[in-house]
Amino acid sequence: MRPSRRTVLTTAAAATVSATPTATAAQRHRQLRTGFERLAHDGYTLLDGQKVGIVTNPTGITRDVRHIVDVMHADTRVDLRAVFGPEHGFRGTAQAGGSEGRYDDPATGLPVYDTYLKSGRPLADVFTASGVDTVVFDIQDVGARFYTYIWTLYDCMEAAQLAGKRFVVLDRPNPVTGRAALGPVLHKEFATFVGRQPVSQAHGMTVAELARLFNKEFLTEPVPLETVPMSGWKRSDFYDASGLPWVPPSPNMPTPETALVYSGTCLFEGTNLSEGRGTTRPFELLGAEGIDRRWAAAANELALPGVRFREAYFAPTFSKFQGRTIGGVQVHVHDRDAFDPVRTGIALLVTARKVWSGFAWRSDNWIDKLTGSARVRTMIDAGADTDEVVAGWREELAAFRRMRRKYLLYR
Repeated sequence: MRPSRRTVLTTAAAATVSATPTATAAQRHRQLRTGFERLAHDGYTLLDGQKVGIVTNPTGITRDVRHIVDVMHADTRVDLRAVFGPEHGFRGTAQAGGSEGRYDDPATGLPVYDTYLKSGRPLADVFTASGVDTVVFDIQDVGARFYTYIWTLYDCMEAAQLAGKRFVVLDRPNPVTGRAALGPVLHKEFATFVGRQPVSQAHGMTVAELARLFNKEFLTEPVPLETVPMSGWKRSDFYDASGLPWVPPSPNMPTPETALVYSGTCLFEGTNLSEGRGTTRPFELLGAEGIDRRWAAAANELALPGVRFREAYFAPTFSKFQGRTIGGVQVHVHDRDAFDPVRTGIALLVTARKVWSGFAWRSDNWIDKLTGSARVRTMIDAGADTDEVVAGWREELAAFRRMRRKYLLYR
């Protein structure tokens, strides 16, 4: 008699939980365990007696690259009833600004509900309709305020509170370290799905830390919240120190190196330049028709720490300038400890405007939503240099750093 898929996965899950890494691997990665690994190692006792739903996407994997939904569904200790998919979807088939809709997952038979662009009471109604008691969140973030998964976290926490659900966050590393918060802080009047609350552009936090901050500082009523922190992670760790496989959290975040520059170069979404979508190096390649070697030269003259700029020419396969050869720069980080992505992004905006007469902001002033206010745009338009723009957010950033400190879980 052939074993069922559920039996096979249950056996594999038990083997994963009980496996001990070799001494060499344990020493190299300090035996890092994600929130999920710690939850599983504890026999899922945190979920005892609960009907469980999970907010996740392709990044919700074990270190042997099995999806945690498959693992939990196969384990009789977990009563998994539903999956909730964010932007790009649970299985990750949708591009930016898209989702997968409502369907039944072919692998598990579980109902998959769409959370994208839902918040408040409509999202609470989704949780109610699913019949779950506890909503679990496990998605890999990349450390930038305008990456939408942290606002999916916020919206789901708020909706869980409205629906009377318990909320559990399983932590994963911030791939660009948790050393410091950087950049401008969102002004509330500019709140959108790329920034719901006053958080700095690069927040330097993990999702569990953000959940703690959201619950105490921003939610009108706190949700019953529990977090499962990692073990073995340090704030100075980049993603490669984790020993975990990298799964692109979204189609245009192919590598940890993309995440390293993203909190600065994503600002080019707010301009008429390509931010590198449709290339193999999104957010590392930037450009437009009519730009030549002068931009790389101007940016290199600033001698920004940890980074150099190469004159580059490329033809995006989709998005801005699709199929047309354009000129610009490639961002090369050579010292990631010294590199400041937000300052670098501002410097590239300042120099692009200086050397290219065709420079323009998007007509909807999307740059204001990305930076969190109109200040960066208006200062650059007025001729401010990089240092002047950066100085403009010094006080608000200091205040956010003080607030942030109370919710940090790691050294």
